[in-house]
Amino acid sequence: MIKGENTAGTALLLAAAPTGRSRLINATSVLPTLAAVPPSTLTRTPAGTIVELADPMDQQTVLTRVRAAAATAGPLSLLITGQLQLDARQHRLHLALARSTPPTVRYSGMPWDWLAGELKPRRPDSTRVIVDLVAAPDAWEQIRAYGLTLGHGMSLHGRVAPPPPRNRPAEPSYLQAVATLWRSGLNPPPAELHARAAAQAGHDGALLLAVEAAPAPVLGPAAPAPVLGPAAPAPAAPAPAAPAPVAATEDPLPAILAMAHAGRHGEATALAVQWERWNVRTHGAGSREAVHWLEVRADLAHVAGDAGGSCELWMTAADARLARHEAPDSSGVQAAVDRAHHQWQQLRDPHRARELGPHLVSLRLRVPGQRPGATEAVRRRLELLHAVPGALTAGQ
Repeated sequence: MIKGENTAGTALLLAAAPTGRSRLINATSVLPTLAAVPPSTLTRTPAGTIVELADPMDQQTVLTRVRAAAATAGPLSLLITGQLQLDARQHRLHLALARSTPPTVRYSGMPWDWLAGELKPRRPDSTRVIVDLVAAPDAWEQIRAYGLTLGHGMSLHGRVAPPPPRNRPAEPSYLQAVATLWRSGLNPPPAELHARAAAQAGHDGALLLAVEAAPAPVLGPAAPAPVLGPAAPAPAAPAPAAPAPVAATEDPLPAILAMAHAGRHGEATALAVQWERWNVRTHGAGSREAVHWLEVRADLAHVAGDAGGSCELWMTAADARLARHEAPDSSGVQAAVDRAHHQWQQLRDPHRARELGPHLVSLRLRVPGQRPGATEAVRRRLELLHAVPGALTAGQ
């Protein structure tokens, strides 16, 4: 306990990874450097509590400590290093703990949505989360497709790296760089700290996370342009104004994804539509920027549980990429068609599946993908839908 005045802060340092062969990161190696950081830097207050969990074994122990930290009134800093795994049954992300194995992670790991749920009730802007994570192969594919968030109102910075080479656990070099900067006496704003740490850690194919704690974007009409008097010269045509800018961050996507994962699907989609329209006006229909936001909307439909809408949007994105003369075997085109195929397989509405199936078949003929038999699989399922509509089940 650090004693002092005013509201006390809390810092929870969580370093977790399985023991044995399934360990992908030497998570606890950063703890000695963090221990040398001035406590007030970790807690962001003159007084506070620092809790360290090194290779915890039990998910309930971790949940209890996180819940206690989240219940405090003062600022909370949560520093997490470890590895993410996907449970095979429910496809939920888990932070693997000391006893976790791929088959048992559902019971032996800390579900990521538990963490998000404990932090959700906290006062906006009071929580800072810094992560340095490695993802197992299946978890990496999900995170690369849909990102990683903890909900609206929390500052989230860090990185998620793909699986390291076999038998070579990764080092938490991002969080090590953060701790080294703090230990040297530097304490820059979060965005600058993130940029410095990311540069020192190197890229190595990692997904960088940079979400500033900010109020929700305000949706509404743009401010009216000033009225020019009759004698005023005609101004040059200005570039279209960006919609509803997100405070404290240049990239609106993290805040939009946070809205979606917090269940605010309508708001997230409305803002994404505004950004897509703005990019169409600014860069043109079919531009790389416009297609990006089309794919964001496809992701948002997936998060909202709208498999049909997500499938249709991914197919539209694939068509747009092909119209831009991207090769059928390019990663962007293949990813769009693969995701459309996956969403189509999740449909439980036979009419909707029959409606979307022919378009998917035509795309599969042009973009067969990396998995042999994908085109034939769509055809067989579509034939089954026409022959026995009631036989439809998700995943067929």
